[in-house]
Amino acid sequence: MEDKVQALSRKARQEIGEARTLEEVRALEVRLLGKKGEVTGLLKGLGSLPKEERPAAGALVNRLKEEVRDLLEKRREEIKARQKEASLQVPPPDPTEPGRRPDAGRLHPITLVQEELEDVFAGMGFMVLDGPDVELDYYNFEALNIPKDHPARDAHDTFWIEEGLLLRTHTSPVQIRAMERFPLPIRAIVPGRCFRHEVVDASHEHTFYQMEGLVVDRGISVAHLIHTMKTCLRAILERDVEIRLRPGYFPFVEPGFELDVNCPFCGGSGRKGDAGCPVCKASGWIELLPCGMVHPNVLRAGGVDPEEYTGFAFGMGLQRLVMVRYGIQDIRLFMGGDLRFLEQF
Repeated sequence: MEDKVQALSRKARQEIGEARTLEEVRALEVRLLGKKGEVTGLLKGLGSLPKEERPAAGALVNRLKEEVRDLLEKRREEIKARQKEASLQVPPPDPTEPGRRPDAGRLHPITLVQEELEDVFAGMGFMVLDGPDVELDYYNFEALNIPKDHPARDAHDTFWIEEGLLLRTHTSPVQIRAMERFPLPIRAIVPGRCFRHEVVDASHEHTFYQMEGLVVDRGISVAHLIHTMKTCLRAILERDVEIRLRPGYFPFVEPGFELDVNCPFCGGSGRKGDAGCPVCKASGWIELLPCGMVHPNVLRAGGVDPEEYTGFAFGMGLQRLVMVRYGIQDIRLFMGGDLRFLEQF
């Protein structure tokens, strides 16, 4: 029995030491210590020995059993430790593998439409100008025929800053800056951000984008304004559009108009399904931009003689134009930062 125990011990040490995976260790455990295992077979064979030899032989086999169990457990822990260490090691780079392609960015829908508009107006001879987001009270209000006691200021919920500065409520201040800087005649557009202390809903935002337009020359009339607006909208909306002018009051134009475009969501019917169209508020028209002939006081503030020159101006809401073009019904999506929305463009 002693020879059998020693032979099995040597064999078990060798096989356990050569095991490379947990599965191999488990297979050895079953073969050596299972119900039909080799060590278990020695224990069962003790009954065939003479009675006086059984205690010593039983002690030998039990020591072998404990020895094999300890060897299996030690080998199992060694394999686990090696696997953990391997998982923490970074494999060396393979220069033959293709590199990771970075996600491609894309332009915001407002930027897309703004750039198209700039191309359209540039083709009509317009300059593209810029102005400061933080503006002086003089350029934002007073030079635009809105003095401090004018009731029109109540319609501008303004973000005021110290020392009389403010976040501009429209892009119109650049009208004055353009007339001060450039010789006549002037044809210019001014895209940019504007800020108002608005209650945010599906059609209003506190930060929004406008495109101001200004033309000053001899003999400018409302007919020039209508032709310019139809040419612009036809190009950007990619279809013939029906527009209407309604009288509107704006201190910096006289006469002033509200330009509306036929609602594309309900086809101008004012209804969507069985209910009224929520976008145009069942009117069949979407208010797109204010416009009009430049007020003589604004021309004077820009150093232009209103007896010799006339002009027209407009302020186009870029968000609303984008909504009409792409069928977007909630203005809050533009500033929400939701990639699911932005990746559609």
